[in-house]
Amino acid sequence: MFWLTFAVFFGACVGAGLTGGLFPPGPWYRTLEKPWFTPPDWVFPVTWTVLYICIATAGARVAMLEGNGLAMGFWAMQIAFNGLWTPVFFGLRNIRLGMAVVSFLWLIVAAGMVALWQVEWLSGLLFVPYLIWVTIAAALNAGVWRLNPEEARNPPPIET
Repeated sequence: MFWLTFAVFFGACVGAGLTGGLFPPGPWYRTLEKPWFTPPDWVFPVTWTVLYICIATAGARVAMLEGNGLAMGFWAMQIAFNGLWTPVFFGLRNIRLGMAVVSFLWLIVAAGMVALWQVEWLSGLLFVPYLIWVTIAAALNAGVWRLNPEEARNPPPIET
């Protein structure tokens, strides 16, 4: 039963991750100034693969336990906002709204980690790397905003 439940949660993670393929960084992002600590491009798919396995595992483990309502609510919210950031930042090219989304995502992941931990400590622990990565993502978003104030104020039109 665990593996079926895991497959459902991992499917939700893959759905969120597919936004990266639908809204790739592209030339606009490559022209932006980025903070010194921006990881190389290859780090992102590797990191997200590991994180999505952890996120799905945490969700699947807690889904099968009593008293999981709040934790499952936060799990659902975090995966929705996880999938929202890429279309906002790369699709709409809206650096400021991207910052709002990733900030809210950080709060949801932190609260979700605590809620998961209260049901089963290992599931909460599986969200720790995720919270660290969202912290890095928020710092990257903030750095891009700081280094590109004009782009942040006036997002360029989207080519069709």
